[in-house]
Amino acid sequence: MSLLADVLATKRREVEALRARPRRDVPRREPIDPVGALRRGRGEPLRLVAEVKLRSPSAGVLSRRLRPEERALAYARAGASMVSVLCDGPYFDGSFAHLASARAALDAAGVRVPLLAKEYVIDEAQIAEARDHGADSVLLIARILQGSRLRDLARAARAEHLEPLIEVVDERELDQALAAEARLVGVNARDLDTLVMDAARASRVCAAIPAGVVAVRLSGLRDAGDVAEVAGTSTDAALVGESLMRDDDPVPRLRSMVEAARDPAAGP
Repeated sequence: MSLLADVLATKRREVEALRARPRRDVPRREPIDPVGALRRGRGEPLRLVAEVKLRSPSAGVLSRRLRPEERALAYARAGASMVSVLCDGPYFDGSFAHLASARAALDAAGVRVPLLAKEYVIDEAQIAEARDHGADSVLLIARILQGSRLRDLARAARAEHLEPLIEVVDERELDQALAAEARLVGVNARDLDTLVMDAARASRVCAAIPAGVVAVRLSGLRDAGDVAEVAGTSTDAALVGESLMRDDDPVPRLRSMVEAARDPAAGP
């Protein structure tokens, strides 16, 4: 069984338990618009999405020096345009509670930065859970949603006032995302089945995303040089995860990346 198949088998069991519980009764907040936060105008800097991820199957255990909410707030204050929070427990040591604590910390500090609930979403109950824990956007992965399921879950996310960020790997999956009326498309340089990185393919797919759809590069950015390279394309935003999560203090690295993203010579 591949890692992805194993993850999805676990996720199906989690969803059964989630659907058996009554929905949380929480106050409804007005989500922050992630499209506006990540869209890059001509001559503007590349937007950065910084990720809270305590562990990954490829990298193992990552820094725990900062609590998830402390790290989310540090990211936002250092210039991240959006914060991604891993919500998967078995493989990433994440949780929806981390998402809620990040939202509470940002709100308490008066920092309006959208949160992405990063999860292997296969059911509407997970979208409701993301909404109830303070998400502004939710990840939908084209690779794991077959047939009309991607379109159905994208509609379900919008019904919850969450903007779906649809993750793709290649042009075929990009077509599926566009058919689901995606306004945010993330292109993963890492193939979820093989875990192999292919930066050239990711660059090619990002370039194929139509004008008007926000293009987000996912995976593979380690330092300011990598950020500057992506900033020199028409891509709107890029997600930075493991390189920041290896640092007990992520602020210096993130600030150097933000500076590289602002380089006027690197504008689209």
